Amino acid sequence: MRARTIPSVDLDSYQRAARLVLNHHLITRSYPDRTALSLVRRWATELREDLLTVFGYRLEVTETTARLFTVVDRLDAGAGTVTTTDRPFDRRRYAYLALVLAALGRGSSQITLSELAEHVASEASRVEGVELDTERAADRYAFVDAVTWLATRGAITLADGDTDGWAHDPGSGEALFDIDRAVVTALFRPSRALQHLDSVRGLLTGPGVPRTDTAEIRRRVRRALVQRPVVYADELDDEEALQLALPRTTDEVELLTGLVCERRAEGVALVDTAGRLSDVRFPSTGTVAQVALLLAVEICDRVLDPDAAAPERRPLPGDRHDALVAAVDAAIPRATVFAPLAAGAPAPEDAPESTRTPDRCPLLDDAWLAGTIGRLVDAYGRTFAAQWQADPAGLADAAIELLDRLRLVARVPGGVLALPAIARYRGATVSVREKDPQIDLFPDTPAPAAAAGPRSDPTDPITTEMS
Repeated sequence: MRARTIPSVDLDSYQRAARLVLNHHLITRSYPDRTALSLVRRWATELREDLLTVFGYRLEVTETTARLFTVVDRLDAGAGTVTTTDRPFDRRRYAYLALVLAALGRGSSQITLSELAEHVASEASRVEGVELDTERAADRYAFVDAVTWLATRGAITLADGDTDGWAHDPGSGEALFDIDRAVVTALFRPSRALQHLDSVRGLLTGPGVPRTDTAEIRRRVRRALVQRPVVYADELDDEEALQLALPRTTDEVELLTGLVCERRAEGVALVDTAGRLSDVRFPSTGTVAQVALLLAVEICDRVLDPDAAAPERRPLPGDRHDALVAAVDAAIPRATVFAPLAAGAPAPEDAPESTRTPDRCPLLDDAWLAGTIGRLVDAYGRTFAAQWQADPAGLADAAIELLDRLRLVARVPGGVLALPAIARYRGATVSVREKDPQIDLFPDTPAPAAAAGPRSDPTDPITTEMS
């Protein structure tokens, strides 16, 4: 591993470059910032070798881009891209993004937004279930979200005009973009021709890689460490669990990323306290994240409460991966599959059966969750954003969804299962910061009675401390 030969004085720089590549699979002259590409180019040779050795990833670096080609072992329902306002892309936005990329790969070095919309609308009409009608505001804003996503990554650069103006009124607004074909080419490089696939399984770990190969098993476990919030041993087969338990497996990940693997009997988590590699920070700011943390504390207290009856315990729900694959396959527009060269859906490999007895996790039922959220709203509701103050049920659902995404709980019919990693937050204490009363700049002017005395601002944030 090349990282072992790097002088200690330079190791931090190398690890920052590795984290950049793992966190942003595409790096350009402007994305994620103007210093990232030069840092990655400095360590390109070492990174190519180490990323291939540790994870089986392939890194391509040019003068204007750095592109990491990862290996996907399984689908993740929580993975995906978001808009500039952190709203997840839906099927329509993903379709527009693919069609915009196709349009940008042809033509001149500049294009107007309306011309790009015409190309996408024309191609969309040929795809079953996809349509771009510029007369509909919802379609225009979804299209602009896809275009903005590309602009953020440097595939196109706004030369003149305004995308928001076009989205509001295409008759009076317009925008002109310069196209960076090197970035466009680097962005979309599927491992297989999509028209030759009739199942998303064709994009997962390629055939010909023996599942029982020890080196590949070790790489698969390492990929899980950087792709999942927590890797539980119960979710692995016996060979994978053995590799997870070996120090060598995690030592090389720690050396490459500069992060720390927190090891417990139930599994391993790659801890990123500074948010240098995480796409979702937790604990974090915002009402949903704050309520999720408060709920995590309450769950820990309930599970450990010696004065209450022990909660019911259930095993973790079965693997939902096959159901997710089936859902994605059902959305594939069959008219676009080139039948003569289409490969049949590869049969899923049977994982070796585990001889370990899976742990049973405490169940917190829906009634307890609703009551707990109600108490949190009563205690801290004045600190919540206005939209959530009026929608406690939606707030509860969003908070539980966040905990489920972070693998701190698992949703099951009737409630949630408390997973072992949630115990990290059992020592959290909560306080509400009170703002200082406003200073009276005109002491001789009598203050209105309604404004007399200090008060707390309804937007005062919640702060937490971890013991």
